[in-house]
Amino acid sequence: MSKLYFSYAAMNAGKSTVLLQASYNYIERGMRTLLFTSSLYAETDTGKITSRIGIDAKAELYGREDDLNAWIVREHKRKKISCVFVDEAQFLTKEQVWQLARIADRLDIPVLCYGLRTDFQGKLFEGSAELLAIADNLREIRTICHCGRKATMVVRRTADGRALTTGAQVGIEKGMYLSLCRRHWVEEMGSERKPKAVKVVAKVAKKKRLAAKANLRLAAANASRPPRRTKR
Repeated sequence: MSKLYFSYAAMNAGKSTVLLQASYNYIERGMRTLLFTSSLYAETDTGKITSRIGIDAKAELYGREDDLNAWIVREHKRKKISCVFVDEAQFLTKEQVWQLARIADRLDIPVLCYGLRTDFQGKLFEGSAELLAIADNLREIRTICHCGRKATMVVRRTADGRALTTGAQVGIEKGMYLSLCRRHWVEEMGSERKPKAVKVVAKVAKKKRLAAKANLRLAAANASRPPRRTKR
């Protein structure tokens, strides 16, 4: 039984390199593979998956409106497909992830997806979230932060090197991004200031509770005093 696979990582972990190597292994054995990549990265009408180490391969361009199940079924009828590869899988829609799952379940063709897990704000992409939920096999491709720890987060920077904390989820200029460990991502994003605000709120709440207790003690003390005698 074929499976739906999801290999995820931070930026520059070598996802495309791993994909191209796996596809080459099939082709070397006389099998046909079908490669997809997001149209968001396309400079022309012709798709291409390119690795940082200089290797590349032609790929089909998919958009959010494409029915990948129908597309792959059509290609499989024309000529047998042994494996489907999807690069930039974070840009898939939920429905497209299920379309790929049907290919693995009904056509018995393995589908290997590669992409980012989270965006620069630490939030899951739509496609990645659905793949994490339903993929048969999950694999983390590791890369490292500048400190040597495993990089799991991505920061988006401006041209002057300032980390962005807001903005559109999709930004396709790869040079804008840097992979970091969680600790340094928090420092870049300024998120470590949030606990301080919580502490201030906690201190105010504590003062209010102490003041309320003091008022209760004063009221109790007044209530226990005997009434004053008046002179006749």
